[in-house]
Amino acid sequence: MALTTDDVARLAALARIDLSASELERMAPELDIILEAVASVSEVADADVPPMSHALPLTNVFRPDVVRPGLTQEQALAAAPAAEEGRFRVPRILGEEG
Repeated sequence: MALTTDDVARLAALARIDLSASELERMAPELDIILEAVASVSEVADADVPPMSHALPLTNVFRPDVVRPGLTQEQALAAAPAAEEGRFRVPRILGEEG
């Protein structure tokens, strides 16, 4: 599957990355190589090979959960630089509306 510069432009727009025309032309074949590599890994995986995240099996060591008193809403908000309607007030990001 060959990616076009339009495909790369769409992906860049979704990721909110501004790419020039020359960058789009350079990225199309590079992303194509990455997609081919992922597809080849998918072909190798068989039903009898379990999916794994590490080459060696890992076992997590957990401690027992102990219930302890936490902060009340008022105590948590008292340390906040700004609060509004019982929640932390944070600045808007990425120019999103709403």
